[in-house]
Amino acid sequence: MMEDDDDFSAAATTVVFDRPIPLLRGPVPSGGSYVLAFRSLDSWSAAFKRCETLIKDQCEEGAKIGCAVSASNNCKPPWWRGSGGDMREREKCEEREFEGCVAAAKGKCAAFAKDKCSGAFLDARIAKDKEVEGLVWLASMPEESRWRDLMGLGGSLRLHTNNCCCTARDLLLKP
Repeated sequence: MMEDDDDFSAAATTVVFDRPIPLLRGPVPSGGSYVLAFRSLDSWSAAFKRCETLIKDQCEEGAKIGCAVSASNNCKPPWWRGSGGDMREREKCEEREFEGCVAAAKGKCAAFAKDKCSGAFLDARIAKDKEVEGLVWLASMPEESRWRDLMGLGGSLRLHTNNCCCTARDLLLKP
């Protein structure tokens, strides 16, 4: 016998997924095979800045917690004075200690974020020309896409080139 609270309707059993995140890098033909590359220096730059911002924000949030604990420890009265004392003076001390600690952490977090993101992003490939940029966009479309058919491409995304990309390090270190 079936209970009344069992609901097998479409509304109760359908799982809704978030929209897919757009590709940061796409497949770019390179000498008979494909490599992942950013569409342009602008898309690489935006991804690098986002990486830096996310890591810096996480670092600063963690630093605030550590700074609060450190300020409390640095401003507590010595054990021989007992728990009595001027709480207003301790509060001012904690505020000074906390602000100084957070200010020092911000610079360190920015340097930490730049270091962590640079390792991955400087060796990332970036497509060199507009034709490749378009192919990265097309590669993110489904093979049976109406847009591919309208552009006369069908399923083919072949481009015969051996020099499709360069690394960000190569682009940024050029004079």
